[in-house]
Amino acid sequence: MAEVIRMPKMSDTMEEGVISSWLVKEGDKVKSGDILAEVETDKATMELESYEDGVLLHIGVKEKDSVPVDGVIAIIGEKGEDISGLLKEMNSEGGEAKSDSSAPKEEKKEEAPAAAEIDTSSINASVITMPKMSDTMTEGTIASWLKKKGDEVKSGDILAEVETDKATMELEAYEDGTLLYVGVEEGNAVPVDDVIAIIGEKGADYETLLKAHKQKSASEEKTEKEPAKEEAVSTPAASNGAAKATPVQQPAVAQSGGASNGRVKASPLAKKMAEDLGYRLDEIPGSGDNGRIVKRDVEQFTPAQAQPAATTSGAAEMAIPAVVGEERFTEEAVSQMRKTIAKRLSESKFTAPHFYLTMEINMDKAVEARKSMNEYAPVKISFNDMVIKAVAAALRQHPDVNSSWLGDKIRYNQHIHIGVAVAVDEGLLVPVIRFADNKSLSHISAEVKQLAEKAHSKKLQPSDWEGNTFTISNLGMFGIEEFTAIINPPDACILAVGGIKQTAVVKDGALVPGNVMKVTLSCDHRVVDGAKGAAFLKTLKGLLEDPVRILI
Repeated sequence: MAEVIRMPKMSDTMEEGVISSWLVKEGDKVKSGDILAEVETDKATMELESYEDGVLLHIGVKEKDSVPVDGVIAIIGEKGEDISGLLKEMNSEGGEAKSDSSAPKEEKKEEAPAAAEIDTSSINASVITMPKMSDTMTEGTIASWLKKKGDEVKSGDILAEVETDKATMELEAYEDGTLLYVGVEEGNAVPVDDVIAIIGEKGADYETLLKAHKQKSASEEKTEKEPAKEEAVSTPAASNGAAKATPVQQPAVAQSGGASNGRVKASPLAKKMAEDLGYRLDEIPGSGDNGRIVKRDVEQFTPAQAQPAATTSGAAEMAIPAVVGEERFTEEAVSQMRKTIAKRLSESKFTAPHFYLTMEINMDKAVEARKSMNEYAPVKISFNDMVIKAVAAALRQHPDVNSSWLGDKIRYNQHIHIGVAVAVDEGLLVPVIRFADNKSLSHISAEVKQLAEKAHSKKLQPSDWEGNTFTISNLGMFGIEEFTAIINPPDACILAVGGIKQTAVVKDGALVPGNVMKVTLSCDHRVVDGAKGAAFLKTLKGLLEDPVRILI
């Protein structure tokens, strides 16, 4: 009976493979263990073995073409066997003939009368669902319950503390009554709009309310679930006749080196083991079919069996000792903050066409100005505060950079709200300095310190992190000289600020020591072109190299 050969998953990250070359052609006889083709994966070029004896009746993929994992590559069977049925099934993408048998059942399901809507009008109770506490929130974790089942609550009471992707916030009750039902344990995550609790009059039938809520949710998801079900049905049909994944080793007379016509025959696993152990394949006797080297041959082989290699100097080769170690790792559940960072930055990186502009800024005058300012300022002014103020002043002169891509339109912001990236234990938060161009350096410094403290203690509110029009990320305090940053949506640009480094600079034709800082502007090319970004950096450079100008 003919067997379908499919693309195996040859690495943990492999999604598809490319047929680098076929080593057999249609009509050739093949045996279990023969190499059919060389496959280029995401990590290496590997050999595709046959696990069946027979004739190669069909090749479904040309050389240099890619095939998804589990995609059909070839068919092996008996000479002259009719494979038209298999080919028809492959062309129909997974065998619609099989899924047709379930069609009457599906029709019956469609004809079944819809369940009657549950009447909850007489129940004096309300369902509390997880609210959307930020623009990026998709789920929240119940950090702690401040009320327990059976407690009396009033409108305005705090029911629980909820950990969102940005901060830990309080969940307030908007109804008077008794806490009839608690649906989520402390430490568990709940998607937005899912049931958390029920509040109502004592003895109210809250179970009927839960059933009604589930019925409503199920009816909303029905359209999405039906296509998914059809796709799941087609999967087993597509795997009909697939080749077995595990080869059966057939005993054969051992042939030294597993060589056939000058080529060493060995399984991919045996090759990898031999390479790791430093063994030469042509020295290992093969016990597989036609002298093919398999895993057990490498395991049983010792270097003493091999003939000592001749060397021009006659010196003995150094014996490399085996290093024994223990592989260890730990795994932690991804926090809400980290999930959101991953989602938003992935969307930004792969949807916004980034380009980068880097410029060196002489900070000699800024260093002197900061020293002088801090003699009189009520709070200590940092270089980051000076960069924020200078960026705000530069954005006022280049409003095209202070913009956002909205799909079918571009928003040019007339106000300047600068997001300042703050590293916390679980990731990154971006509190916003609003109307930064209208604030003094002392005001900016005090506000940045206050927001950073709130970020570290998870006390930021939505009004603290929403509304940025431009973002600054500064890693200079960690000794980083230069880096690129991913744009923080909905901004069109983000400025990556490196540390100030003392180096040799040319001044009046002579080399003198100077303080240099590198900045890199990441731009969304859909909004900001290279000339606009370069003009903005030129203005920023002028402001920081002569910081008196930012105070005007």
